[in-house]
Amino acid sequence: MTAADPSLEDLSRTEFAELLDGEPAYRLGQVWDGLYRQRRPLAELSNVPKALRHAIGDLLPDALTLVRSQSADRGSTTKHLWSLRDGHLVESVLMRYRNRTTLCISSQAGCAMACSFCATGQVGFDRNLTVGEMVSQVLGTLQHSDSADQAINSGAASGRAINIVFMGMGEPLANYDAVWAAVERFHGDMGVGARHITISTVGVIPGIVRLAAAPLPVNLAVSLHAANDRLRNRIAPINRTYPLRDLARVLADYRRAKRRRISFEWAMISGVNDRDSDAAELAAYARPLAAHVNLIPLNPTPGYGHTPSTAERIEHFADRLASHGVNATVRANRGTSIDAACGQLRADKQVSIQRRSRPARRDERTRIER
Repeated sequence: MTAADPSLEDLSRTEFAELLDGEPAYRLGQVWDGLYRQRRPLAELSNVPKALRHAIGDLLPDALTLVRSQSADRGSTTKHLWSLRDGHLVESVLMRYRNRTTLCISSQAGCAMACSFCATGQVGFDRNLTVGEMVSQVLGTLQHSDSADQAINSGAASGRAINIVFMGMGEPLANYDAVWAAVERFHGDMGVGARHITISTVGVIPGIVRLAAAPLPVNLAVSLHAANDRLRNRIAPINRTYPLRDLARVLADYRRAKRRRISFEWAMISGVNDRDSDAAELAAYARPLAAHVNLIPLNPTPGYGHTPSTAERIEHFADRLASHGVNATVRANRGTSIDAACGQLRADKQVSIQRRSRPARRDERTRIER
């Protein structure tokens, strides 16, 4: 097996229908609805003949292998470490709240953006993920965690919202085509509303422009962390290519096109970006865009020498923003005991995975044969 071989989740419904040529027409709905609406593994679709399930599995092997799971916050936060078929490692996180469940997924193995405080940026970039590798993170999280399944399935009846956020490892807008195809799969096949899907970016302007022209009104979050170019050049080097003035212009265009509120993510770093002057600069940048600010205590990583701002300082910073007319939310730092910052679990573990060899294709089949 190689990363280039497609998984079942890599295929669109139309592509999968072509593979089922010769099967009864209802088989497509049985498999597709079982995978995406019921969120069950292929092997558990008992209404599909076992021989057909085996044939599908042989031709379209799993995109991911679960390496390990860790839970924290009394089971409300679960982090998964996955091995891709070529051995690269990626992470996803499931977070349960009173009225919603949020799944944070990765879009790349590693990251090339080199943000100074980010564990993923410190280990570098391997490759983009495929559609199937992103979709499989969501489906795999639900399938591998009984408690997650129960929380989500029981929550469906009580109005619990399911949110999917591209805030894991990697820069989603540097892998735009595959990310958008995954968004369409979540929306069209899984039934997740566009307003419950968030794409996070460090400020890749061409991707934001494409996102503004895309049909679904997904949420946009920008990892800002500094509101002057000199400091942001150090924290997020992509700012040298796409400086704050240009970023503000395309964000204004995005807001007009989508009529959606933009969010700024701001990692609170003691003595670096948590001063009153930083709050004033952030407010001046956010206010014309009517942006909401999420203040997130820095999740320390071994490769970054600074420390998180104190709780008191974060509250003071939020108050300063409010005094300048900007709304801010102080985010709880979930999962610190399980290295839940993006890339920490991967960076901390050297994992050797035994992977099954892929069954040979008999004739480079273009449809399922039994």
